[in-house]
Amino acid sequence: MYDICCIGHITSDKVVTTKSVRHMAGGTAFYFSHALRNLDVSYVLVTALAVDDMHYVTDLRDKGIEVKAFLSEHTVYFENIYAENQDVRTQNVLQQADPFSVEQLLPVDANIYHLGPLLANDIPFELIKTLASKGRVSLDAQGYLRRVENKKVHAVDWLGKREALPYVNILKADEAEMEVLTGHREVTKGARILAEWGVKEVVITNGSIGSTIYSDGIFYDIPAYQPDVIEDATGCGDTYMAGYLYQRVKGVGLEEAGRFAAAMAGLKTASPGPFTGTAVDVQQFMAGSIS
Repeated sequence: MYDICCIGHITSDKVVTTKSVRHMAGGTAFYFSHALRNLDVSYVLVTALAVDDMHYVTDLRDKGIEVKAFLSEHTVYFENIYAENQDVRTQNVLQQADPFSVEQLLPVDANIYHLGPLLANDIPFELIKTLASKGRVSLDAQGYLRRVENKKVHAVDWLGKREALPYVNILKADEAEMEVLTGHREVTKGARILAEWGVKEVVITNGSIGSTIYSDGIFYDIPAYQPDVIEDATGCGDTYMAGYLYQRVKGVGLEEAGRFAAAMAGLKTASPGPFTGTAVDVQQFMAGSIS
């Protein structure tokens, strides 16, 4: 039995900022896994990618991350272009991977399953329903809100949301995604609607502004923790959720878990690539930010 299992595709990413152009692995599977690798938690990644890109899996395993990898005809290929304000991102999709199946996940038992779909077809409803019968389901909504047209990513509503959300314990969305899902821009209204649709813990992020957690009728406003210089915001949401679920599986309360998650995400932005620190690094960063 694992504490946390992440399900998502590793991507081949081109990351363009005002300072550099880099080619690297990416996706929820990549950033979430790296963020957990130095934390005291039993963890496994379930992913799928093309045979020519299996070296990404080898790299993760070499770092001590347990990975169950399936072959896909293609690897997801994203181009992420950031403005000077790294809260603003443009995405292009050049390749898509095969969806995950119930059969692939039946042998995997975990307390929390974190689903990181990158595109709408990655994780079918039947898989969400099956995983909910085995453990708690955490979902990053972003992939269900993406439609690819002429390689461009467009924001669309998730048609299956009312059927699927009752099976989701923890839902993460940024404010723009929340508005697409609920039709409301105000966080208090949007979060309440998501809870009415069945979600137990609603996590709404807003980049450098901070985040909000809503559960059992209570709102928790979580501040952002920022380093002196922001180098790379790619994967911040995935890092946030890694920190949040790490705390929650340990029995930590919502507000404390949210603060730890926000600090972990903030610390990640101080350097390019995924988070590679420890829980002590996060706690020290929090203490320095508060002081």
